[in-house]
Amino acid sequence: MDALNHIMSKFSSFAWGLPLLILLMGGGLYLLMYSLFIPFRYLGHALQVLRGKYDDPNDPGEISHFKALSTALASTIGMGNIAGVALAISIGGPGAMFWMWMSAIVGMSTKFFTSTLAVLFRGKDSAGNLQGGPMYFITEGLGKRWKPMAVLFSAFGMLGALPVVNVNQLKQAINDIVLIPNGIDVNLQTNLVIAFILVVVTTIVIVGGLNRISSIAAKLVPSMVVLYFVLVLIILGTHIKSVPYYFSLIFTDAFSADYLPESESFLGGVLGGLILLGVRRGAFSNEAGIGTAPMAHGAAKTAEPIREGLVAMLGPLIDTMVICTLTALAILVTDVWETQDANGVTLTALAFSEALPGVGAYALMLCVFVFSVSSLFSYSYYGTKCMSFLFGVKRQKLYLILYIGSIVLAATTDFSAMINFIDGVFAFMAVPTMTATLLLAPKVVTEAKRYFKRLDD
Repeated sequence: MDALNHIMSKFSSFAWGLPLLILLMGGGLYLLMYSLFIPFRYLGHALQVLRGKYDDPNDPGEISHFKALSTALASTIGMGNIAGVALAISIGGPGAMFWMWMSAIVGMSTKFFTSTLAVLFRGKDSAGNLQGGPMYFITEGLGKRWKPMAVLFSAFGMLGALPVVNVNQLKQAINDIVLIPNGIDVNLQTNLVIAFILVVVTTIVIVGGLNRISSIAAKLVPSMVVLYFVLVLIILGTHIKSVPYYFSLIFTDAFSADYLPESESFLGGVLGGLILLGVRRGAFSNEAGIGTAPMAHGAAKTAEPIREGLVAMLGPLIDTMVICTLTALAILVTDVWETQDANGVTLTALAFSEALPGVGAYALMLCVFVFSVSSLFSYSYYGTKCMSFLFGVKRQKLYLILYIGSIVLAATTDFSAMINFIDGVFAFMAVPTMTATLLLAPKVVTEAKRYFKRLDD
């Protein structure tokens, strides 16, 4: 296990360096300015589209705007918000949250562009069905000579879609919140039982395809977001005097990096390491620029690519700016980040237990379970799409074998190995996604001008 942790740590460190930071943050900032800040100028219109004002059942696609966003959020709202934020704070302190915010602001623009492209350049799979995603907008938008880049994305996409972090932290939450407090010994056998249950539930849902996945996500995700929101507001209400102090600490510590160890330094400075940590955890949380969400948004039932781009840009706003901030403040105001030697979902559970004795941890357990299981459904869809692109639709079911095997592996492996593995794979998914998006950005801006002109007429 130590050898695996070491290998995954080296893999993640190799992938996350200055070039990727420039590509994600610099590229996203360029897209934001190039689009003249569309994500912020048309928030109201995006909400109208999301509510179904412009839905047309005759438009091409499989699912509604709302279901597309729910499916995308089902994969992003989960352990990135609960375990990822806790990990960032446990390593980098409150200031890490500031750089997660920055990644979300830039990520709204990235999501707008990538998801618009996913609809603008939809392609057909081997069965002749309309599909969207980075692999398709690379080949359809840039041409067949760019197919190696699409293959690269799909190969790493199959690995990036493995639910190893969600399963690992769900197992940890069940152990810490349910089993251990009730005197049940946690061992390999109990972890395998958890894995078996998840395998059964996941298989039943994902065999039903995208419509079943999106329908379940549309029901589960919004209700759990509301519950989580209410729980954290109660925690903040009981520590209301501490909230202003810790909220300001997020800003002041964003440039000091007092908590970050030298081992996490970047380019010789701990501040650089803190920025990279925040961007890295932000990417894991909202997945802007990674390329997963465009695969869900590319299936939206619409003839207007810009509309889906506007809906998609709401993802980082909901995911990172709202949910992650709530998690961060809950951890900070309860002081567990300074008094407890824990990270991931365990640290968040400690915060809930401290603020809401008796019920807090179990309420969090419910949210964690729903977020994690809904993520299992969405990620399976992403992985099968990547498999279909590479090997054809007839072989996509083979991906389920790899997927189910990863559930068992994640339930019996250390958290650090799993998070480093996904971090590294996400980095290699981001390279083709962002490269193609920057090259195709002028086509998105041209389409946006046409769309908003028609809207005004």
